[in-house]
Amino acid sequence: MRARSGMVIAGLAALGGQGGPLDGLGWLAGCWEMRRGARVTLEMWMPPGGNLMLGSSRTLVNGTVREFEQVRLEWRDGRLVYTARPSGQAEASFTSAAKPDSGFVVENLAHDYPQRIVYRARGADSLVARIEAADGGKAVEFPMRRVSCTAKGG
Repeated sequence: MRARSGMVIAGLAALGGQGGPLDGLGWLAGCWEMRRGARVTLEMWMPPGGNLMLGSSRTLVNGTVREFEQVRLEWRDGRLVYTARPSGQAEASFTSAAKPDSGFVVENLAHDYPQRIVYRARGADSLVARIEAADGGKAVEFPMRRVSCTAKGG
C-alpha cells in the first residue's frame, strides 16, 4: 500500500512539474453539464499534458443521443489550436495567438458557423462556452456547471 501511494504522489508531482502553455486551462479539466428542459449536454475534459487537452461532449434529449463531439485543444507553433469533430460533420480547427489563462477565444473566419468559440470560467464550478459569427451576428451561449464524471446524467 505504501509503495503504491508513493508512486501516485510521485506521478502527481511529475505532472505538476511539467509546466506548459495550457497549464492555465487546468481549471477546465473534469466534467461540465448544461440542462435546458429535456436537453442535457455533458462535456468532459482531460487535464493538460504534453501541450494537449482532449475533450468530448454528448447531448441527450429525452434520453436519446442527439449529437456528440470530440475536441483537441493544443498549443502548436506558438498558437492555441482548438480542433472539433462534431457528429456528422467534418473536422474544423480554430486558432488564437493568445496564451490561454482563465479562458480562451479561438477563430476560423473561413468556417461557415461558428467562426469564433469562447470559453470563460465563472468561478470554480461554472463556465460559459459561446459560439458566434465573427460579424457579431448569430451567437449561442452554453452555461455549464461542474458535475461528477461518473454520475448518471440525462
